[in-house]
Amino acid sequence: MKKWVTLRHAAILSVAAVLTGCAGPKPMYQWEGYQSQVYEYFKGESKETQITALESGLEKIKAKGGAVPPGYHAQLGMLYLNVGKGDQMIKEFQTEKTLFPESTPYMDFLLRNVKTDERKDVTVGAVGAAPQTSTDTTASAKSDTTAGTTK
Repeated sequence: MKKWVTLRHAAILSVAAVLTGCAGPKPMYQWEGYQSQVYEYFKGESKETQITALESGLEKIKAKGGAVPPGYHAQLGMLYLNVGKGDQMIKEFQTEKTLFPESTPYMDFLLRNVKTDERKDVTVGAVGAAPQTSTDTTASAKSDTTAGTTK
């Protein structure tokens, strides 16, 4: 009789373990195509298409009541910078800093370097500095710009 009780308890425990193992943890963040858009960014795909996809994903995440993953707003901000929407870039960087305080040093670094960037193809918008129209493309000027210093 004691063997049957032990076997019954073992069977119940194993069924319970299987059922709880199938449930799985709920994901912490809702990714909604974020990884694929980062990949598209590195492939050099259309920035406008990436912005549209990330904005659409952001709307879906908010509609589901989910959490935006780290870097989502930073990626969107970088895309806005690349298409000349500096004011929206600042807004996204500030949102990233608010949601993920550990990103503050990097977001501040990016904002500082946008203000001092001398490339002609970067539109700063509301950051406060207009892009330089200088045609100086010597190796020393390029290395100074990439090192974070300006002449």
